[in-house]
Amino acid sequence: MKLIASLRRTAEKRAAYARTLRELRAMPLETALDNDLDIANAAGIARKAVYGV
Repeated sequence: MKLIASLRRTAEKRAAYARTLRELRAMPLETALDNDLDIANAAGIARKAVYGV
């Protein structure tokens, strides 16, 4: 059962990463600038938000 739980957590995190990345890429430039986000580094921002690394 640990394997299934681990696979489920991994799939959930991957889905959260994809969702976060999609939202960051869709964000208007003005909003990103207002929040001091570097959209060129959207993958890194999403990774840190979801995985903490």
